[in-house]
Amino acid sequence: MTMRILVINGPNLNTLGTREPAVYGSTTLAQIVDMLHKRGEELEAGIEAFQSNHEGALIDFIQQRAAQADGIIINPGALTHYSIALRDALAGVSIPAIEVHLSNIYAREGFRHQSMIAPIARGHIVGVGWRGYLLALEVLVELIHEAHAKEKL
Repeated sequence: MTMRILVINGPNLNTLGTREPAVYGSTTLAQIVDMLHKRGEELEAGIEAFQSNHEGALIDFIQQRAAQADGIIINPGALTHYSIALRDALAGVSIPAIEVHLSNIYAREGFRHQSMIAPIARGHIVGVGWRGYLLALEVLVELIHEAHAKEKL
């Protein structure tokens, strides 16, 4: 079975590699997506990646693609901390989502400690840089396999 995973990245993540490398690292978003495609092939999981600096575009993407997907990896960027609309879009789909942050949001400014997404996400990975995306992919694949095994019982 080939599963389909949506990888969604919010505002400013298109500048990874050059934006505050001391905080976010020097790996670009394109490099992360490439790593996900390679690992996805090994796990028999297709990756569809999307990035936007616009909240509505992220919501539209979720609403248009989630019905054909098995899971979501999302780094909402700054929208993490205040977007009820993005939270509601994710809560409105029936597939698991894993929230990922390159930096440890809980070791940063106080306003970054609150995530609107975490309460409705299946998992939350922070502070391990680009590796968090690969961890999220592996977790999602396992969760999806487990869910399909339960459906067969």
